[in-house]
Amino acid sequence: MADLDALRARWTRALEGARTPATAPARTPDGGPDACPDACPDPSPYAENLLARWQEPQRHYHTLTHLTSVLDHVDVLEKHADDPDVVRLAAWFHDAVYLPDRSENEERSARLAERALAEAGVPEARTAEVARLVRLTVTHDPADDDRDGQVLCDADLAILAAPPSAYAAYTAAVREEYHFVPNDAFRDGRSAILRQLLDLPRLFRTPYGAARWEATARYNLAAELELLAP
Repeated sequence: MADLDALRARWTRALEGARTPATAPARTPDGGPDACPDACPDPSPYAENLLARWQEPQRHYHTLTHLTSVLDHVDVLEKHADDPDVVRLAAWFHDAVYLPDRSENEERSARLAERALAEAGVPEARTAEVARLVRLTVTHDPADDDRDGQVLCDADLAILAAPPSAYAAYTAAVREEYHFVPNDAFRDGRSAILRQLLDLPRLFRTPYGAARWEATARYNLAAELELLAP
């Protein structure tokens, strides 16, 4: 069971951190410019909107448990990020729009981030970076110099390196989300995704992820692919 109060606090910390200009305090002693010249909007309504989205009934894997896991893994990988609070906000938004029968979830989630974060007082450049990171989760293939993208993608894919029982629960939850897809079609589609992941030169791009998760994840993916074989 996700701790809603803890998640609200984590949202507020990330939002307030991202509101602060990268090269200056959020509000200078002489009243100089900041991300919210008057008063920043209350973080709470944005948190409640996102929490409600992550609890929608069509979700079985992409739930608050997944959100919490991604945020936890971002914390583990924080030192590898250039702007950890931006990565945390991207984690909040990366599956904020999720309909299993639609293919544009990442794009719609990125657009939601662009609208909400601009309204919430996040500077334009950081808002754009959050949206870029959300869109990156389509491929999970960040560039070699994309430190923030590497952290978000590694955190999102960390489930692939879970112990056997947790990995089995993950695959069962994914299947439940796609309950409307016939078995043969699901097997073909899921197998294609697994092959796409296995074909990546590296699943995990941060030094921590590569060292701790890569081998186990590849074992889990290959084992699942074998189970799906007709």
